[in-house]
Amino acid sequence: MSSSSNFIVNSADSGIGCFYRLLHWGPCIALTVIGIVSSCSIICDLQWWPPTTLWGGVHLIVFCFWVTATLYNFFNAAFLGPGHVPRNWAPKSKRDEDKLQQCIVCKGFKAPRSHHCRKCGKCVMKMDHHCPWINNCVGHFNHANFTYFLAFAPAGCLHGLCILIPSMYRAVTKNYFIRYGSEYDPIVTLSVTMFIFSMLAVGLAVGVIIAVGGLCIIQIRSIIKNETSIESWINDKAHWRRRDTDEEWIYPYDLGWRENLRQVFSSFYKSDGYRWTVKEGCNQYTLTVEQLQQKAEKRERAITYVATEKYNGSWFPISKGICVACCPPCVDEPRIPLLNGDKVSVTRWRK
Repeated sequence: MSSSSNFIVNSADSGIGCFYRLLHWGPCIALTVIGIVSSCSIICDLQWWPPTTLWGGVHLIVFCFWVTATLYNFFNAAFLGPGHVPRNWAPKSKRDEDKLQQCIVCKGFKAPRSHHCRKCGKCVMKMDHHCPWINNCVGHFNHANFTYFLAFAPAGCLHGLCILIPSMYRAVTKNYFIRYGSEYDPIVTLSVTMFIFSMLAVGLAVGVIIAVGGLCIIQIRSIIKNETSIESWINDKAHWRRRDTDEEWIYPYDLGWRENLRQVFSSFYKSDGYRWTVKEGCNQYTLTVEQLQQKAEKRERAITYVATEKYNGSWFPISKGICVACCPPCVDEPRIPLLNGDKVSVTRWRK
């Protein structure tokens, strides 16, 4: 913990313990995909475009840059973490406590823009979401590294496709090039196993370009608005609450796209995770007060239901019928086990 700014950045992940973060299905799959695509691409590239030539060497160096940049930002995003609000944290002024939400788990107040993550068990600074692929939350301190990772991975896979597909073609038509090609035509030889792995690498690379590239676009759009995915929901609700009034809702953190980009990609952090630069006419607690008002209205709209059957919390409750089992909510939130007679307070999903 820093005495000056009073924040925690993955304090439990220091030393050897940080590598336990990788012992999870998300990082294991991500690193396996990176390993397969990069190794197959390099093996094919060494045959198709040998590095003994000038452009062959440049070609290989550029591809290795994509791989290195992807891994560097992947590990930084996973190990550095988003920054966590310490347990029992409270604002310096007692007067500000009424403007903040309390966290029952952390037994303290939630700093502006922070939210509690069930999976991490901590309040995360400027929390965007919990990413299973890095087995960590995306937030204040690792937002830039995570976005760079989302950008470099599809770029490397696109380059990999430009290597793999021509190499596989030359491997299939190797006899033609031996018989009719010139002495300058490269001969690519792939074993059956290597060819299968190359096909797998092509499929994985296409998947990464589509899926991760799409996530990158979503992240860039959020950064341009200086709005996390959670804040996007709050912002939508704030506008919805005022739909029939003349009151205007001003999102406090949208400082213009240039400054919004600097807030994330600047070489120096623009915030300590507690105090943020806000738009004129707003203050540090504009959004937190709005959250408190939204939650108060949500409690007023809540309807109490009584459970008539026991439910064990399973994701696919076959005992409740095929229709119920096949239509679970499309969220990764934990299910609540119920006993007959339990009372549940139910609200609408987004608004």
